[in-house]
Order: sequence, then structure tokens, then C-alpha cells
Amino acid sequence: MIFFEGQTLTTYYRPLSLVFGSDARMLIASGKAGALGGMPHIGFTHIEVIERGVGRMVETFSDLADLHEIENITKSRPHFGSLAMNQCHVMGIVNVTPDSFSDGGRLADASAGLAHGLKLANEGAAILDVGGESTRPGSDAVSSADEIMRVETVIAELSKSHIVSADTRKSEVMTSALKAGARMINDVSALGFDAGSSAVVAASKAPVILMHAQGEPKTMQLNPRYNDVLLDVYDALAARVAFAEAAGIARENICVDPGIGFGKSFKQNLELMAGLSIFHGLGLPVLIGLSRKGFVGAISGEKNATDRAHGSVGGALQAAQQGAHILRVHDVKATVHGLKVFTASSDPDSVDL
Repeated sequence: MIFFEGQTLTTYYRPLSLVFGSDARMLIASGKAGALGGMPHIGFTHIEVIERGVGRMVETFSDLADLHEIENITKSRPHFGSLAMNQCHVMGIVNVTPDSFSDGGRLADASAGLAHGLKLANEGAAILDVGGESTRPGSDAVSSADEIMRVETVIAELSKSHIVSADTRKSEVMTSALKAGARMINDVSALGFDAGSSAVVAASKAPVILMHAQGEPKTMQLNPRYNDVLLDVYDALAARVAFAEAAGIARENICVDPGIGFGKSFKQNLELMAGLSIFHGLGLPVLIGLSRKGFVGAISGEKNATDRAHGSVGGALQAAQQGAHILRVHDVKATVHGLKVFTASSDPDSVDL
């Protein structure tokens, strides 16, 4: 925050001029670049300074390196759960629902959900995100009892050997999922849907992902409006982080997700994707989930959600380039392979061939 003519203005810092791999390590070591999101292999040499309603300017990293806000961007993130946040991890989606927008109910049976989760883990998913309620645009809510019935067995079995997150916005489901073995909570409402959810997360000390969404899934895509989607989402996430901390959730247990596709137009999704690096100013791990979503289909021309893997991987790599710590995806194998090639081609010494 800065003060200007008696008014308080919010200042935002968006890292620019990103460099990768061996070049990033060299520039970071020389003090000419900052480590993006605490990543040792992604650097930034310039920063866009944004004062809402006043203007924008570009500065070099070295000129602003001593600012506290820049320290938030560059500092190393603590482990999120048991995962080190010095690299990009893939989270595999396990939708145990009859009305998923992309899976079409293929995994509604617990045995199918379990088999799919194991497949994604074998393909390289570091986290398995199990959900029992579709939050696609136009979807209807389901009861906590139905949601628990769908996910409990799948979570219990998968968590025996893998890190499982529970994709839910309900406190009763969170409690059941954590008891079954889930080690993370992924809440699309950022603990705003159920008044009891923050207390459950705080008491469990489980890591939580706070996602931004404008409106309810049933109506969120009817007419989403923002003054500035990038800055509005940033402010909303900052407020939910403050809420979570006030509820007793440790900051090191919080990850943020700008909520691609949740109450945003296709153009607004693209504006968020283009400016993702700004969210490192919150000083927290960043998760991005764009897999198979409508705007991917609109750009690629692919109407069938299950056939949007190629476009989804393209978006995932762009998010990884902007320092995303976790990518939430359907197509784990394709994304993992894409990340490996991207990393190796920008940092040849990272692979042993």
C-alpha cells in the first residue's frame, strides 16, 4: 500500500521478462533477476508496477529488490504438505461424479474412481484431487451425505499410498475426507460456502487451496463482471487468505488458485493467464487449473472436452513458465511429459542423457 494525496492506493507488482533454467540461475546469483515464486530455475528481470486508477510503469528487478513486496515474490515457499515448492507439481483430477463436464460420469463408480486415481499416480501425479460434487457451470449442488458416499472409499484407498486432496466446499465432507486419509483440502469457494469449513481446516492443520470464484456454479457464467479481472481476483484472494489466517489457519498451509473458468468469460480467463505472475506477490504457492475448460475449446476449436488435452497442455506449460507450483489436470501423462521436455530444453544440465 502507498499513500497519495491523502488516499490509500494499492500497489501491485507483476514480474516480467522471465528467464528459465541455467540462464535464470546465473542472473539470480548475480542479483540481476529475482526468483519467481521462490523457484530457483525461473527468474524475472523486470517488474510492472501497477497503481490502480493511477498508472503503470516498468522497473528493473535490481531497482526494487529491497521492497517487502518483492521479497514476497522471491522468497522460498515452505513445503506445502510434504511437497517442496521449488518445482512444479502435477495434481491429477479424480471426479467421482455422475455429471462431470469432462469425464461424463465415467468415474461415478468408486472402483472406477480408484482405478483412475492409481493410473494418474502411475503417470506422475504428485497429488490426487478427489471430488464428489461437480462445480461445472450450471451444475446443481449435492448433499453432504451424497458427496461423502461418493468419495469416502476412493479417498481411503488412494491415501494408503498417495497424497490425496479432497475437492469439496462442505465442512462435513472435509471432516469425513480427512478422517479417511486426505491430506489436503481444495475448496473452490475459498472457505466461503460453508461457515464451518474454516474451523475444520484450522483444527486439522491440513494444507488448504483457496480458489477464487465469482458467484455460484449454477449461475457463475451468466454475466461475470470485473473492473479489472487481474487486480480484482488478486484482491479477493488476498482477502480470503486474511480470513483463513484470522480463523487460525497457518499461512504456510495456504495455496491460492485464481479460479480459471469460475465466473470468468473466455477473454477474462486469458487476461488472468497472461498476468499469472502477479499472484506471486501474495507470497504463497500458486495452483492453476485450466484443464479441458471451455476457453481451451474455444481457442482450439475442439468441442469435445475429453479431446482438449493438447490445448490444455499448452496452457499448463504457459502457467508453469509463470511459476505455477501446482497444475491441476485431467491429462497427467501428457502434462508430465510436456513439463519434462520444457525443463530439459531450458536447462540441459538438469537431465542425464
